[in-house]
Amino acid sequence: MARAKRNKSHRLSRVHDRRSPDLPHNAEVALVEVDDPLALDPGEKIVTLRSIRNDPLGKLHSHRQIDEAQYQGGRAFQNDWERAERGPQAIDPSRPYVDGAQTREPVTEGQRKAVLRLNRAERELGADGSALVHDVLIKGMTMEQVGHRRGLKTQRWTDYFSRRFRECLDRLALIYGFATERKELGVHSRRPFGHAGDPPKAGC
Repeated sequence: MARAKRNKSHRLSRVHDRRSPDLPHNAEVALVEVDDPLALDPGEKIVTLRSIRNDPLGKLHSHRQIDEAQYQGGRAFQNDWERAERGPQAIDPSRPYVDGAQTREPVTEGQRKAVLRLNRAERELGADGSALVHDVLIKGMTMEQVGHRRGLKTQRWTDYFSRRFRECLDRLALIYGFATERKELGVHSRRPFGHAGDPPKAGC
């Protein structure tokens, strides 16, 4: 008696590779698996390439120098910054009103909540941490560039800023709910904030 042929589910691990073989000679990319926007069945994935040329956070993640919670916390901060910056005229009361000018767009609820989260992040990161996060996540600076901007060009300072930045990502992961300090929940636990070690002494 012939066995009935089973139909394999197309929902399980169907990943289509749609990477372009043509890339610029100076491209820096990393593989990433994302939801297929053209999928007929929910859950289908495609493998694509993400540019990390001007994306320090993506580069650290692709090189496994930060974990998923740190990466998602950094991305959430960037998304809030972009959302809060949309329509800056609407949140700048210092701009004089001019007849015939475009009407200022009202601040949306999403923008308001984004600003509140950014304010909380700034408080918890402190002045130095906030400046470092802004330089890397918003301006796209590397650790070497961060050090050069501060007049600190040695490798010891570059290593220190790298540790300090990962510590800031730990805090962002907690703020945005991608990690927790409660070990009993069985998810990411984070070390206390502010323990990246003492910075190198001046002249090092």
